[in-house]
Amino acid sequence: MSAASHPAWIDAYLDHLKSQRQLAPLTIDSYRRDLLELTALATAADNQASLAAVSHFQIRKFAAQLHARGLNARSIARKLSAWRGFFNWLSEQNVLRANPVDGIKAPKRNKPLPKALAADDAVRLVSQKSPQKASDTTLQLCNHAMFELLYSSGLRVSELVGLDVKYVQENRYVSAGWIDFAAHEVMVTGKGNKMRSVPVGQPAIAALTAWLAVRDTLVKLDPQPLFLSERGTRISSRVVQLRLKAHAQAVGLPMDVHPHVLRHSFASHVLQSSGDLRAVQEMLGHASIAATQIYTSLDFQRLAQVYDAAHPRAKKKP
Repeated sequence: MSAASHPAWIDAYLDHLKSQRQLAPLTIDSYRRDLLELTALATAADNQASLAAVSHFQIRKFAAQLHARGLNARSIARKLSAWRGFFNWLSEQNVLRANPVDGIKAPKRNKPLPKALAADDAVRLVSQKSPQKASDTTLQLCNHAMFELLYSSGLRVSELVGLDVKYVQENRYVSAGWIDFAAHEVMVTGKGNKMRSVPVGQPAIAALTAWLAVRDTLVKLDPQPLFLSERGTRISSRVVQLRLKAHAQAVGLPMDVHPHVLRHSFASHVLQSSGDLRAVQEMLGHASIAATQIYTSLDFQRLAQVYDAAHPRAKKKP
């Protein structure tokens, strides 16, 4: 293929995507927009330049220009992907010797901070009982025990539903997690099949004791699970999510509360009080301290809010 005009190359590539890869029309339109933007950037850099002459350095510059215009990292990554595919195709046509987009990454996406409840809201959520019928007392006790334990020990919902009443090892079945009431600890198997123990607070122990007093009325075939569904089987993560969301709405919390919010709240509140990042890492079961450090940002946000509200020189006066 000779040094044809930019639109001719783009049209030929889009025809290839349509006929050979059978991409949807909307996807092809998206590719067209991204490639026309590449053409505009290349033309602005050098009116005489061919797309085949675009260099690795220029692609980096184009990505930086898009970033400076306020384009988010996800959109830049999509454009780079479209450009990379186009230049790969040009290489197959013997127009290019190397792909100028290879090795270029989009700017890192800003990770949103995890949502955590204020300490008072977290305590209100797990301690209050949502209004239910008298016939639902057993279900209410189960919910109360689950929510207290989630906040008390910062468990993942998958770890919560995997708990047994006690440790069991029989007929090739081995408990993934259980409560050690004597030690006030919960044993769980987390990511990477790693087991850890986490302390359990007295309110959670009390809620668990109350639940166990009525749990046998729900048990069906499997006697092992600590928490049960209305059918008497091991409760699922989805049911826990739905119950917690409904409970949060019933007690008047405005935000959408899911089990991981309680895990985030546990980590944030323990870190605020203790400042011990390593201990929080251990209790959360994070393999890397980097995963735990995000909670230091949450703590700084809280300190900044206190500063803005309390310090006489924190904000400019009107």
